Amino acid sequence: MNLMCFHWLSCRRVLTIDAMINQSCQEQFILLGFSDRPRLESILFVFVLIFYLVTLVGNIVIILVSHLDPCLQTPMYFFLTNLSFLDLCFTSSSIPQLLFNLGGQDKTISYPGCAIQLFMFLGLGGTECVLLAVMAYDRFTAICKPLHYSVIMHSQLCWKLVSVAWGVGLLNSLVMSPVTMKLPRCGRCQVRHFLCEMPALIKIACVDTVAVESTVFILSVIIVLVPLTLILVSYSYIALAVMRIKSALGRRKAFNTCGSHLTVVSLFYGNIIYMYMQPGHKASQDQEKFLTLFYNLVTPMLNPIIYTLRNKDVKGALKRLMTKK
Repeated sequence: MNLMCFHWLSCRRVLTIDAMINQSCQEQFILLGFSDRPRLESILFVFVLIFYLVTLVGNIVIILVSHLDPCLQTPMYFFLTNLSFLDLCFTSSSIPQLLFNLGGQDKTISYPGCAIQLFMFLGLGGTECVLLAVMAYDRFTAICKPLHYSVIMHSQLCWKLVSVAWGVGLLNSLVMSPVTMKLPRCGRCQVRHFLCEMPALIKIACVDTVAVESTVFILSVIIVLVPLTLILVSYSYIALAVMRIKSALGRRKAFNTCGSHLTVVSLFYGNIIYMYMQPGHKASQDQEKFLTLFYNLVTPMLNPIIYTLRNKDVKGALKRLMTKK
């Protein structure tokens, strides 16, 4: 009888502990991040902080210059302003949390905070895919149809194209975020990443996730490859049009116009395709973390630098604004 009571009490205690663990996982997650390398954390904190500040300053400067200088009131800089605002939101959705985790022993993030981070990460990433395709179409129109550019790329069309980009990102978040967050985890709270990223959250699920992973792959094909195909088609026409330009100066000017955008597209899509477009691909955890860090911090930091250093209009606008001050 005593043995039965002891066994009953032990089972009840185990169930209570499991319930507490499950309850705690409904309240918060533990982002392990780079905690297995304490020495690396302090170094990363300094570099991430510097890169984040440069990202903030660079993108804010692009937004202000494009807004204040009358010479930059064109569709190209309207889209560039949206890209800079998107990058500000994108990097700010996870980097402050990463800095907090790197700077102390507390690695937790609340359940609502994790859900918001995932929602923003998916939404802003999807928006950037479409926005880069929109910018490629703008460059195609400018080079292949220069005489009709102002008629085609009127303000209403620009706003519609930007709205489609943000709408696709929002739809991506609305579909994938609830599916990912509702997966049963059986008390598994430790996320082997520095942010609430979808693959990392799927890995700690305690159920078969083949259906979810297949859905992720299909949506990735639609959101990533369709815009990329449009970009490649646009630049194929641009390349043909540039080859027909007899003047070497004209060809150089056309390539300079598209060079910045092509560089940004290469950086962005190179990471995205490697991370999400390889079903069954098993990259090392460290490799995934550093690729995500590059995609989430370094690329948004490089975008304003690339557009500023390669663009005479932006440099001229900066000089004019500084002269006025």
